[in-house]
Amino acid sequence: MDIRKPEALQVRCRSFGVVTGCTDGIGKEYARQLAAAGCDIVLVSRSMEKLQATAQEIEKEFNVSTKIIQVDFTAGEEIYETIAKEIVGLEIGTLVNNVGISYSYPEFFLDLVEMNKLFEKLLKANIVSVTRMTHMVLPAMVARERGVVINIGSASSMIPSPMLTVYAATKAYVDKFTEGLDMEYYKKNILFQCVMPGFVCSNMSGIRRSSLFAPSAKDFVRSALSLVAVEKRTPGYYPHEFFVDCLNFISSASYHFGVWIVTRSMQNSRLKCLKKMKRQ
Repeated sequence: MDIRKPEALQVRCRSFGVVTGCTDGIGKEYARQLAAAGCDIVLVSRSMEKLQATAQEIEKEFNVSTKIIQVDFTAGEEIYETIAKEIVGLEIGTLVNNVGISYSYPEFFLDLVEMNKLFEKLLKANIVSVTRMTHMVLPAMVARERGVVINIGSASSMIPSPMLTVYAATKAYVDKFTEGLDMEYYKKNILFQCVMPGFVCSNMSGIRRSSLFAPSAKDFVRSALSLVAVEKRTPGYYPHEFFVDCLNFISSASYHFGVWIVTRSMQNSRLKCLKKMKRQ
């Protein structure tokens, strides 16, 4: 299989690809690499300035057409009416549900700042968006018996995740949602994939320098797309899969030791973030 132009996408890319949360990091790379594979792209995100810049970049580099839709996925139900109106009549072959938010830094559940607002935003951006966007585009895919739905989860839903509890729980929903839809619609030739990455260089992770276990968004998405027709539930990148397997093995051998490792790492990350915030 050609990693740059996966077979599973090639037969479906004579149509539009819709990518949410598409102006930075993983989402932007999905938009770019789908465009490289031949898709016209619908870009859905919050910042009009970034949307316009991303659209211009993709059109110039890949000679495809783009459409931009400005919405805030932490807002109310009206945003889905806006999106539905904007995509009416478009043949959508690929949907990438990438938009999502996390904590500003790891924190204990009862110590979260403005927790009610945070909970609402997490639910809207991480759960409602995936559900509503899929419900919006899936009927036409089923009618054509052709389509790809890629939902971006998180490795945090596969491993012990203290101090990211609500975020990890929302991503566990994405995993289960994707699995269920795959079971319901596999006879309709719809490919569903839940990608559950570990750390990737991005604004969300705050990691600026790539490494083996924290790849660039470009390298990560290239790897994940090569697995679309191969793995339905995957970290998307083999070093991340190795990390998840190792941590789960440790936790199965000694639950408390595994939790101690993760909790200590989260606490250290929390302290670093708080110190950085104080300096600012």
